Amino acid sequence: MHKTTLTDHLILIFGVFIMVGPIFVAFMTSTHEAVDVHMKGLQVTWGDDFVSTYKEVLARKGGFTGDVTGARMVMNSFILGIGFAVGKIVLSMLAAYGLVYFRSRFSTLFFWMIFTTLLLPLEVRILPSYDVMTKLGLVNTYTGLIVPLLASATGTFFFRQFFKSVPDELLEAACIDGAGPFKFFIDILVPLSKTMIAAIFIIMFVYGWNQYLWPMIMTNEESFYTLVRGIKQILLVWVGSQIPEYNQAFALAVLAMLPPILIVVIFQSWFIKGLTESDK
Repeated sequence: MHKTTLTDHLILIFGVFIMVGPIFVAFMTSTHEAVDVHMKGLQVTWGDDFVSTYKEVLARKGGFTGDVTGARMVMNSFILGIGFAVGKIVLSMLAAYGLVYFRSRFSTLFFWMIFTTLLLPLEVRILPSYDVMTKLGLVNTYTGLIVPLLASATGTFFFRQFFKSVPDELLEAACIDGAGPFKFFIDILVPLSKTMIAAIFIIMFVYGWNQYLWPMIMTNEESFYTLVRGIKQILLVWVGSQIPEYNQAFALAVLAMLPPILIVVIFQSWFIKGLTESDK
């Protein structure tokens, strides 16, 4: 038993090393000068430019226009991540609520029509979506970044399964008390769904935070750049003998990882409970 336990711990420690190792290397590299990184490669020791690098990344205005900062890109990523998460949760809950409680002969058909949209990845519908946003004048806007991708078949599926597990007695009791559809949804279903909401929020926030292709197409103004796009932009400055700011790129990469990690760590118990809890 002891040998088995030791083996299990060694496997887990090895897995942690594999997962955390690249993050550690990226962080350590970000504390060195760009010239050192260019000449010596990735670093695993502490450098002398931690404060200056992160201060410059967050506060210094840069880019082609000279008017965008890392702090602005962090804010844009937060707006995109939170907008995705909140919008997808609201739409998914309303869709699932309609499918479960406003029963019709076509409810199952509508659900499978929604579910089959999972077969259409973003790349398939990106050009039609961009064309619509262009005609509506929503290019280089937060609305154009967030709204076209809010519909979520995954969220609708999870909330539908959750609502189907809610006892019918709650609905009957609400009807006896005179609660209408809206009041039943807000006062009963939403509080019951808090763990599921937390789980879906984490998934959707990370999805929105890490978006690269859609923001790259929908924005050509640097004031709307996200952190993920900012990293790529730094590495595109190689002109003649100019060396890309590798340390700043790694610093942005570290900053880009922090919010999703913090959200997962803070809400991990709700996340696990929301995906596994079945007894209401």
